[in-house]
Amino acid sequence: MTRIKFNPTKTAKGSQKWLQLMAEHRPDLLQPTGLPTLEWLSPRANDEYAEYMDADFLGLLGLGHLAPALPGFWPLSGPRWDGLARTGSKVVLIEAKAHLKEAISTPSAASSDDSVALIAKSLISVKTALKADDRSGWARCFYQYANRLAHLWWLRKQGVDAHLLLVGFLNDTEVGGPVSADGWDGIYLAINHALGLSEAHSLARYVHHVHPDVTRY
Repeated sequence: MTRIKFNPTKTAKGSQKWLQLMAEHRPDLLQPTGLPTLEWLSPRANDEYAEYMDADFLGLLGLGHLAPALPGFWPLSGPRWDGLARTGSKVVLIEAKAHLKEAISTPSAASSDDSVALIAKSLISVKTALKADDRSGWARCFYQYANRLAHLWWLRKQGVDAHLLLVGFLNDTEVGGPVSADGWDGIYLAINHALGLSEAHSLARYVHHVHPDVTRY
């Protein structure tokens, strides 16, 4: 488990800062319209604003029984989730961004041949299931989004009612963030195109977007 120990108003910036503050004090600004009210499990002040990954994220969501199966899908040091939430029987994986360049991630940093092979195999399975264009490269510039989508797919394949919430903050002048939702809509349209995904791919209904304005906090 990764634990972050700092005062978000003094040390953190960008999406990390605003997600911590809003999850704790203004969760209404993070609430997607397509889901019932979320119960935020992380990041939380009483948990030192911890971010979770690997088996620990499953444990926090009450899915610890799936931990033995996860290494067969993804190697250790998988996605570190910006936030995690539940609502009834649904679980919600959260990825937050405050400026557009954050959406352009570095390629997979897996170091061992076994890890590279497992990631490649799993991404091919997800691409096939979503009928993505075979020519798309999921381990390159939009790898972070691809692996989040892959974990959403894996959880749903295990019978979990899983959802992905993409938080795109607005008006964060400290990091030069966009001022309207159009910026975020455009970047995710481009990402889906680059990944060879149609707008109506089979996971689209489980991917939610919110655009909290930091000036409202």
